[in-house]
Amino acid sequence: MPTFDVVSEVDLHEVANAVDQTSREVANRYDFKGMDASLTREDNVITLQAQAAFQLKQMLDILAQKLARRGVDVACMEEGKVEESGNRARQLVTLRRGIDAELARKLVRLIKDKKLKVQTSIQGEKLRVSGKSRDDLQQVIGMLREEKIDQPLQFENFRD
Repeated sequence: MPTFDVVSEVDLHEVANAVDQTSREVANRYDFKGMDASLTREDNVITLQAQAAFQLKQMLDILAQKLARRGVDVACMEEGKVEESGNRARQLVTLRRGIDAELARKLVRLIKDKKLKVQTSIQGEKLRVSGKSRDDLQQVIGMLREEKIDQPLQFENFRD
């Protein structure tokens, strides 16, 4: 029986490269000269620090551009609130990985509403879709690609 998995993954190696490139660009840009602006990454959290909130916005734009250029979908970025204290501003950007239970139930509901002859099962942070016909599975992939979901989805382990 053909199956495939729906996952939401981020290549952390490419994220690390994008953060390094962004740090170098911020250090070399004229409008950041003499400013204490930095980016750090720990697991799925990127911390942006600067002297003003508008500088954080510029750094975030540079980071998004570098991530997109490296093939990482920027929809995985969840921007936190800007925290300002004194002459420092800080913002946390969380990289969303995996499909949480709420999104998984939403995807299962979307697939069931199409009335295709497939079965779906939630397996941790991924969704397994199986069916008798390869064409039905391809219709599910097409339908999920067209849906407006705020998190990037990948389709892997397609097996006959």
